[in-house]
Amino acid sequence: MYQDVIEQAVNKMEKTKEVYRQELASLRAGRANPKLLDRITVDYYGTHTPLNQMANIMAPEPRILTISVWDQKAIPMVEKAIQKSDLGMNPANDGKVIRLVVPELTEERRKDLTKMVWKSAEEAKVAVRSIRRDAMEQFKKMKKSSDITEDDQRKAEDEMQKATDSAIKDIDQMGQEKEKEILSV
Repeated sequence: MYQDVIEQAVNKMEKTKEVYRQELASLRAGRANPKLLDRITVDYYGTHTPLNQMANIMAPEPRILTISVWDQKAIPMVEKAIQKSDLGMNPANDGKVIRLVVPELTEERRKDLTKMVWKSAEEAKVAVRSIRRDAMEQFKKMKKSSDITEDDQRKAEDEMQKATDSAIKDIDQMGQEKEKEILSV
């Protein structure tokens, strides 16, 4: 019975880790990566459309991204969306393809990015702890309504704590890897 609660909580923790992983992928680390543009949405004729759903994004060189927009008329809209974003890059287009040169990161920018990595990590950890707290409350309710014994409650809480510790360790690991990637010149 309490296994279902643990299973649901673990699934939620996995989703939280996946969101954090995607957030890290969209932070630039000095080299071109098509995932940098995943968060950008373009105001495409009144509809906010993700850039990766209206263009082909490639990294032909380590420091250049090319964006081949399928609808040529949308190129100015895409450029505008990129300029509005927090990427700090200026798009250049030749009428068919938009090129983005990924600038070399300054020491100050690297430090800012690592702060962002750890801020996001802390938010992910808070979400994981919140999931744990909700599960623990469910265990207490189950115990109160005599659905589980006190021993089962203790066992469930231990399992929940182990799952939480594991998720937080994974989040820290991802953060450390991203920090290392950002700080390597």
